[in-house]
Amino acid sequence: MLSIRKELMQILVMSLVVMLFVMAGFTSAEPVLLHALTASDEVIVTLNVDAGVSITSPSDTTMSNSLGVSNNKAIATTTWNVKTNNAAGYSLAVKASSSPAMRLNTNVATFINNYTEATPGTPEAPWSVGASTAEFGYGAFGTDVTTLGTFGGDTSCGATSTPSTALKYAGFTTENVTIASRSSTTTQSGINSTVCYAVEQGSTNYIASGIYSAWITATATTQ
Repeated sequence: MLSIRKELMQILVMSLVVMLFVMAGFTSAEPVLLHALTASDEVIVTLNVDAGVSITSPSDTTMSNSLGVSNNKAIATTTWNVKTNNAAGYSLAVKASSSPAMRLNTNVATFINNYTEATPGTPEAPWSVGASTAEFGYGAFGTDVTTLGTFGGDTSCGATSTPSTALKYAGFTTENVTIASRSSTTTQSGINSTVCYAVEQGSTNYIASGIYSAWITATATTQ
């Protein structure tokens, strides 16, 4: 009987010891479960986008017809497409390599006068040349030409060989003259600006025969 009691006491003691160990383990684990620790960090991802500008290189152009004893007027066009991702946009300017711009290929001392504006340096409409002279000039049209407001007035260079009566014209200079401008990026398709060339000999004047050329440069610049 004593032996049985002794065994029961041992079992009871062992049970208490096991229970104490279980309770101690639960108590030590409880703070971890209820109070988890965290740590965090933040990074900055930086992207640099370089500003750029491009301009197309259209083919050389020939006036719509030859002048002579029957024809007094001719027109021609060049269209430049400009693209830019510059946040402040771009400007497009044109200039001639010489003044007067249109000269005889075989003798540059022979030339056609630059178009003369009523107010020097201010493009004007309509195109008008005096009877006793001959002049070569230009106008421009396009979305960003209209925005600038200096040129424009039409969306065509004219009909057949007659300069548009609505387009504003000026004479070329050897200094850059801005014809188009915008203050934001273009689309990836770019923006077209068209330069219209016009030449006319007055009703009592003939231009000496020969081949004449004008070298015109267009420059797109980020703003």
